[in-house]
Amino acid sequence: MQVRTILRILGLLVALFSSTLLPPIGIALYYNDGGAGAFFFAFLLSLLIGFLLWYPNQSFRRDLKTREGFVIVVMFWVVLASVGAIPFWMPDEFTLSFTDSMFESFSALTTTGATILTGIDELPHSYRFYRQQLQWFGGMGIIVLAVAILPLLGIGGMQLFRAETPGPMKDNKMTPRIADTAKHLWYIYLGLTLACAFFYWLAGMSVFDAVGHSFSTVAIGGFSTHDASLGYYDSGWINLVCIVFLLIAGVNFALHFGAVRGKTIRGYLYDPELRAFLLIQFVLMLICAFTLAVLQWHDDILSSISHGAFQAVSIATTAGFTTDNYSVWPVFLPVLLIFASFIGGSAGSTGGGLKVIRVLLLFRQGVRELNRLVHPRGVFSVKYGNRPLPDRVVQAVWGFFAAYALVFVFIMLAFITTGLDDYSAFGATAATLNNLGPGLGAVASNFQDVSTVGKWVAILAMLFGRLEVFTLLVLFTPTFWRG
Repeated sequence: MQVRTILRILGLLVALFSSTLLPPIGIALYYNDGGAGAFFFAFLLSLLIGFLLWYPNQSFRRDLKTREGFVIVVMFWVVLASVGAIPFWMPDEFTLSFTDSMFESFSALTTTGATILTGIDELPHSYRFYRQQLQWFGGMGIIVLAVAILPLLGIGGMQLFRAETPGPMKDNKMTPRIADTAKHLWYIYLGLTLACAFFYWLAGMSVFDAVGHSFSTVAIGGFSTHDASLGYYDSGWINLVCIVFLLIAGVNFALHFGAVRGKTIRGYLYDPELRAFLLIQFVLMLICAFTLAVLQWHDDILSSISHGAFQAVSIATTAGFTTDNYSVWPVFLPVLLIFASFIGGSAGSTGGGLKVIRVLLLFRQGVRELNRLVHPRGVFSVKYGNRPLPDRVVQAVWGFFAAYALVFVFIMLAFITTGLDDYSAFGATAATLNNLGPGLGAVASNFQDVSTVGKWVAILAMLFGRLEVFTLLVLFTPTFWRG
């Protein structure tokens, strides 16, 4: 294990991350909201931590193998989210406990969107901006992880992208080509963010809110600068902008990458996962809008359509924005939407959940087994598009699903142990493991009333969800450390 090489890389990451504390300082000075001091001290402390990790190990520049790759990926989120909690913990007019600071930072960077805060409208502008910015950087990290790194590590069926996704997918070790892929992904991500902010502003948001919400929309995070989330605006146009950009961000960024590099939309037209993703979202929108309209949940049909369509996409893509308290919606809708979050967005997107491609392959594997029952001697294959998949990929998807289910059960039991009722514990597990944010029952709005131990369980669940379960789980196996 190249420990000192890993420490050097982490030091550089933390030092680079410290620069993200500069924009909130500028916001604090512009609005004179009293937050500049806390962010400045957090900046200096982050820079010092990065320097202390990097300086003693600066000469260690060895190639990283797959095993070190797992450690780097896990440490990326753990270390940066821990450093990201520093401004929340700094003593000033707005300060949180250590646990709450860690919860808010991990929730932001993993783009979960769960919060322990109330009275967000009264927070200093600098802290409101910082929360949104953390989600934005977390979203970019997710894309690089999903498109350029996880396929290299062979996580849960993502080997499929080695043949289709740009970057070092066929290499057996990490190379500078990851940096090249990441750079182009950054351009796409930044372009989508600027476009989203512009349309939010055009739809009626202030510049501050438009930028803040564009950060959390493209990252599929769900944090808002208002307690009422997008319901604060009560605007159909703002809801529409959000729906469109959530759907764009929920698409595999490798397709965006291919479209930009190849100057063609052909990749979109022939991608089975994209078709399945859009079909799922469309059906959910229809079900929610139709149910609300029939039961006259809102004053008029247009409101039912607007709220139903918006909430369906927001929850199903694991963004977690709200215009209405969906947890009290009639009949089966709240549970339907929570289950939809298990599917989540496409692989290689900023969405959470199992990912559409895995659910699609699980479905096709189920169909294959049914066909085998009818024709025991028949030869059937699981196809992605027109290409038969190796059994290894299908087995990896089943393995991922089994690990996910096992982790879900343990986390739910842990939540129940901390004092949550069964319904709330199910909602809390789905909200954190799927990186969704709002849950059901006691955690429908926020996690403020969850116990201290429960919040640490939630942090662990967020990490499991963001790191695709296997990436974190593999570190607990003796084989990994003996390799």
